[in-house]
Amino acid sequence: MPLNSPINDSGKKNKKGQLYIVATPIGNRDDITIRALNILKHVDLIAAEDTRHTGLFLSHHKIKGSLVSYHEHNEKKRTPGLIKKLKEGLSVALVSNAGTPSVSDPGYCLIKEAIANNIKVVPIPGVSAAITALSAAGLPTDSFVFIGFLPKTKNKRLKLLMELAKEPRTMIFYESPKRILKLLDEIKLISGDRYCVLSREMTKLHEEFIRGSMSEILQNLKARSAIKGEFTLLVKGLTKDKDVPLEIVRQEIKNNIKLTGNSLPSLAKQIAIKYGLPKNKVYEEALKIKGKK
Repeated sequence: MPLNSPINDSGKKNKKGQLYIVATPIGNRDDITIRALNILKHVDLIAAEDTRHTGLFLSHHKIKGSLVSYHEHNEKKRTPGLIKKLKEGLSVALVSNAGTPSVSDPGYCLIKEAIANNIKVVPIPGVSAAITALSAAGLPTDSFVFIGFLPKTKNKRLKLLMELAKEPRTMIFYESPKRILKLLDEIKLISGDRYCVLSREMTKLHEEFIRGSMSEILQNLKARSAIKGEFTLLVKGLTKDKDVPLEIVRQEIKNNIKLTGNSLPSLAKQIAIKYGLPKNKVYEEALKIKGKK
């Protein structure tokens, strides 16, 4: 190894190992840095989300590594053992199936414990689906919000989407092919027919970016015989418009009553903030729709 190699000499007594957070490709196996390959080649142990998947990747790059599984179902159980090995001076690389570990993937638990035990954590940067999609989306990139996967519980999910309806920055979501239609429907109902960009199969043979309103993208997906691939959805942030058509406000009120059942004053306040409108004006419309006036 060269003198500037980050791999520590595990042969030295009383010297702790280092934990390397290694980003791996999100599709194309060649989207990997020379430094990352060098780390994977020389560490004592590789903690992988899926050992079979990582094994195939290592084989592609002619790397023989010692693998141990580390995923969301065993991370709490596996972490103490890995910390013990790091304390003994062994070097460990953490990898996920795709992209950067601990970003919507397992890793947080191990990283937190490593820091608590004064073990050096070294990031080995590389691909991230969120940033890859953002770079080619054509939406504002100077400021953005990464959401990742939404909660599976409906109430928690809708509550978060209501909060995000006021977000002015570009928002980035992850979703599976089974739930992408529901996600688009819910965002449309709560935040309106926003402009968005849906990316799928990034860096792979069938890479695709679908651009347009929520309605247009929903129509595009529903027309397909099958919906495949992991999705990254980028949604344009809120642009306040005090001249927003009244019909849009009315539809927003109807959608929110249907989805959340919030009290009218609370609902009126949220929508007023979202569109930069007087609260009393929105409340009057809500009363009319609710049939109380």
